[in-house]
Amino acid sequence: MNIDWDLVFDIAGSVCFAGGALLAFFAAIGVLRFPDIFARMHAATKPQVLGLFLVLVGIALILRDGTATWVLLLVAVGQMLTAPVAAHMIGRASYRTGVVPKNEFVVDELTRDIEAAEAEFERRHSSDTQ
Repeated sequence: MNIDWDLVFDIAGSVCFAGGALLAFFAAIGVLRFPDIFARMHAATKPQVLGLFLVLVGIALILRDGTATWVLLLVAVGQMLTAPVAAHMIGRASYRTGVVPKNEFVVDELTRDIEAAEAEFERRHSSDTQ
């Protein structure tokens, strides 16, 4: 029995592509439907990134081209670098603007850091004016 590997790779690529598209779709629904900012951040980063990775793997399996695979790998690395930073910045912005009540935190290290930064800023600017 002879296995047609091209067909196997095409089917595996199609399954990965469809699974990634579904994950990205459910992530988009989560961003719209989840009640608070932290759940929305989770939906915007974790399943969306995994969905993109599955789509990229599916495309690589279907194309089976070295140059395209390297470009897809570059896209995946770029996504891995930017998605956590974006979620972090969304979290900090929501904290600073008061979208999330501070009494919901068990540990609140950011208030201490913000107060220390503001005190340092005031100290530097008060010495500049004298």
